[in-house]
Amino acid sequence: MSEELFDVVVVGGGPSGATAANDLAVAGHKVMLLDRGGRIKPCGGAVPPRLLADFEVPQDLLVARAKAARMIAPSNRKVDMPVGEIGYVGMVDRDVFDEWLRARAAGNGAERRKGSFEAIERDDRPEPLVTYREERGGPLKKVRTRLIVGADGARSSVAKQEIADAERMPCVFAYHEIIKSPEGAATDAFDGSRCDVFYQGKLSPDFYAWVFPHGETASVGVGSANKGFSLRGAVSTMRDDLDLAECDTVRREGAPIPLKPLKRWDNGRDVIVAGDAAGIVAPASGEGIYYAMTGGRVVAEAAQVFLATGEAKALKAARKRFMREHGKVFWILRMMQHFWYSSDKRRERFVTMCADKDVQELTWQAYMNKKLVRAKPLAHVRIFLKDCAHLLGLRAAA
Repeated sequence: MSEELFDVVVVGGGPSGATAANDLAVAGHKVMLLDRGGRIKPCGGAVPPRLLADFEVPQDLLVARAKAARMIAPSNRKVDMPVGEIGYVGMVDRDVFDEWLRARAAGNGAERRKGSFEAIERDDRPEPLVTYREERGGPLKKVRTRLIVGADGARSSVAKQEIADAERMPCVFAYHEIIKSPEGAATDAFDGSRCDVFYQGKLSPDFYAWVFPHGETASVGVGSANKGFSLRGAVSTMRDDLDLAECDTVRREGAPIPLKPLKRWDNGRDVIVAGDAAGIVAPASGEGIYYAMTGGRVVAEAAQVFLATGEAKALKAARKRFMREHGKVFWILRMMQHFWYSSDKRRERFVTMCADKDVQELTWQAYMNKKLVRAKPLAHVRIFLKDCAHLLGLRAAA
C-alpha cells in the first residue's frame, strides 16, 4: 500500500485552521484537516459584520445581533455604548460556527480526519511525517506532507515542537458558562441585544468579565492571568449578582487565550502556525475569531507560494502581512490593557472615558473596519487630550 502524501496537513479545526484548509483546498491543493472533535473553545462568540463579508459566512449562523455594549466600572457605574447605524456585533455559537467552517472546507475538497496530533517525525525523505491517534490509546497513524499548519490552540503542540520560544507565549486563562437565557423582557441586569463587560477587580484582577447574549443562551465568563484567582468563583458571583444563578447551565468550558503574537510563525523549513497557536488574539478586548480567520487566510496564501516555489522563506510573508495590517492595533490594545486594567482606580477612569461620544464613535468604527480610523483627525486630538487628562488625574472618574 502506497504511503499517503498531502500538500498540507492542517492540525486543528477551529476558525483559523478551517479557514486555511478551505482556502488551500479551493486553490486545488491536497489538504488534510486533523481535528480532535468534540471540544468547544470558551469564547464570547462576537464577530463583526466584516467577517461575514470577508469570509462568505451566511447571516443565519448568527444567533444574536447586539446593538450596544455596556461597560460596568468597579463602582458599578454603567456606561452604554450604542453601536448606532454603522452595524452590530454579531454573536455565534462556537460549536455550530466552527463545525460549519470545517464542513465547508471538506465540501471544497479538504479531507477531514478525527484524531489527536502526536508529533512530527523526520526521516531521509524531505517531507515530514505527521503522527496522530484517532482515539486515546489507539494505534499511531502517520501521513506524509510537504507542509504542516499548526492551528491547534494557545498551547500548540506543533508550535512547541517546531517554533522557538513558543511555550513562553503570555496567556490569559478564560472560563465561561453557557446558560439558558432568562425568559421575559430585557432587564437592567440582562438584555439579549446588549453585551455587558465588567471592569471590576473582584471579578478579574487583570482582565475583564462578560455576559454576552446568544439568543436562547448566553455566555457568562471571565479571564485572568492570575493563577491564584478563582475564575469559577467569579462567574458564580456574577450569576448571583445578576439573578442568573437559577438559569440552567448548558456547559462549562475553559482554555488559555494568547495575548501577544509570536515573534516567529514558521520554522524556516516546513511548519507554520496560525490563529491562537500564533498568538493572534487582540489584547485588552480578547477578540479572536476575526483575527484567527484572517491569520488562517494569510497563512494559506503564504503556503501556496511555498508549495509553488519550494522556498521556505515564502512562509515568513504570513506574519509580515498580518502585522503590517493589524500590528499597530495590537500594540495599542496591549498598552491599554497594561495600564487601564492594573487597578480599580484606573478601571474606573477607563469606563468614564467610554462615555465620551468621540471615543464611542472611533471605537465602533475601528471594530467594524478592523483598522485605526483616520477620517476624523480632530476627534483623535480630542481623545488624546482627554486621555492625557485621565492619565494625569486631572479629570474626575465619575
